[in-house]
Amino acid sequence: MIKFKNSFSKKVHNLSPAQLIVSFYFIAVLVAVSLLSLPIARFDGVDWSFINALFTAVSAVSVTGLTVVNTAETFTVPGVFILAFVLQFGGVGVMAVGTFIWLLLGRKIGLRERRLMMLDQNQSTLSGIVKLIKQILVLILTLELLGALILGTYFLSHYDTWQEAFFHGFFASVSATTNGGFDITGESLIPFANDYFVQFIVMILITAGAIGFPVLVEVKQFIVHKGGRFRFSLFTKITSITFACLITLGTVAILILEFNSYFKGMTWHESLFYAMFQSVTTRSGGLATMDVSEFTMPTLLVMCGLMFIGASPSSVGGGIRTTTFALNILFLFHFARGNKNIKLFGREIHEEDIIKSLVVLLLAILICFSSIIILSVTEEFELIQIIFEVCSAFGTTGLSMGITPDLSTFGKLIIICLMFIGRVGLLTFLFILESKQKPPKYHYPVERVIIG
Repeated sequence: MIKFKNSFSKKVHNLSPAQLIVSFYFIAVLVAVSLLSLPIARFDGVDWSFINALFTAVSAVSVTGLTVVNTAETFTVPGVFILAFVLQFGGVGVMAVGTFIWLLLGRKIGLRERRLMMLDQNQSTLSGIVKLIKQILVLILTLELLGALILGTYFLSHYDTWQEAFFHGFFASVSATTNGGFDITGESLIPFANDYFVQFIVMILITAGAIGFPVLVEVKQFIVHKGGRFRFSLFTKITSITFACLITLGTVAILILEFNSYFKGMTWHESLFYAMFQSVTTRSGGLATMDVSEFTMPTLLVMCGLMFIGASPSSVGGGIRTTTFALNILFLFHFARGNKNIKLFGREIHEEDIIKSLVVLLLAILICFSSIIILSVTEEFELIQIIFEVCSAFGTTGLSMGITPDLSTFGKLIIICLMFIGRVGLLTFLFILESKQKPPKYHYPVERVIIG
């Protein structure tokens, strides 16, 4: 027994940080499957096969929101709280929750644990990583609490009892802040399609969860310093501008494309809020105020592109991430002008970061394109429905054109893989193959290759 334990410990120790992170997320999925499969979590008579349990667990851990069952008709009150816990766990990341537990137990956090936190939160340095994790947890829990209180109080006029109102407010706040995309109304936010207050609060929570934890921390520091000489990081500047541009462009595009279609006959404010909410939710939110399948083909393709980009690094969302998109656009612009370096806000982008952004984009295109081809063979749905489902799963968004429950078992496994990859991140997924081989001490002669 001792020999087996030592052998297991040695194997675990030899795993790379990326391999450990993926293993932790895999364990989190197994725990989620077990918790959601408890008898107290579900109503009697609900069809709960293993593939449905696995799909729901991965969707919750990856905070996607795609589901093969009706959440309102499947989970009991204890089940909803379990689901909210899993969303919390998946939203802030396994290492953030692990850090919180370690701190509660008074355990010393070593270099290996700090490296895992750094990788899980997409950070480039170990400096201040534990402090960052603490700030992230406090900020997210504070946002969720405020959201629950505001929405719960507002829902007092919508539900019969205060318990029911705050129960719905609590889950809506957790689902929006973690960008989980799950709902317990059975109709997402369609019942509040004309309630601009609820939509506004939910959009703020979705944005807070998707814009990136370091951005929230810096905004908090800026407020504490009351402006002063505080300087925002390059990451925060790029992320915030890209995030705002994507929401704005998405809103404008949906407004224009649906002007004579879905929005025909609506008032300007109805059209604006429909377009704005759908643009915000493609950042990784997954909640919707309408049936997105009613949009025209061009609008659906725009939404696919927005979901493919996804949220920001070190956030609750997936996709290629906003900074990857921004660096690729900047690289194209500067390369076309003959510039070898990208300079922005008085700083120069590191060459390694540019290469990483190109690698992430290429890998994402290969994965999504391959998934679309496979699903178009195995599933009997329209191509746009498959593309939309793939982009939604990869971006951990959770929007769907209604085909999720009708996917075959193989189709569900493909979507499960996409959600899992979207949550752990493409670089982490790629670094699973990383070896500990020493770099070669020699180089072959360099030869140019014709490109383009």
